[in-house]
Amino acid sequence: MSVSTGDRPAVVDLTGQATAFLEAMAGGRDGLLHVHVPHATCGVVLMELGSGSEADLLDALERLLPHEEGRWRHRHGSAGHGADHVLPLVVPASLSLPVLAGLAALGTWQSIALVDPNRDNPTRRVRLSFLPG
Repeated sequence: MSVSTGDRPAVVDLTGQATAFLEAMAGGRDGLLHVHVPHATCGVVLMELGSGSEADLLDALERLLPHEEGRWRHRHGSAGHGADHVLPLVVPASLSLPVLAGLAALGTWQSIALVDPNRDNPTRRVRLSFLPG
């Protein structure tokens, strides 16, 4: 699927799309949901959303991987873009979740989110797959 993240750092909720995907593909079965972003500068996480956590995450990433001009050897793109290429060491490009009776086995406050601090790519691809158990 295609996800628009715009021209600023973003955390995008993918839980609804993943749920719809499982409704269509899992057919009530158990298995695994795999979520993958085929990009070098964004990733996916499980986290609480809607309580300010998105801004907290982006602030923490900026403190850990600042987008300062001249700080990174990798220098194409916007200022500090090299930080985005180090992101996968902190935010993985994929995750797998158990699926029980056709539903992702998420905790009460867990959501699936795309994390994209890269200002240079406003559209991302997300690949979902289901492996029956």
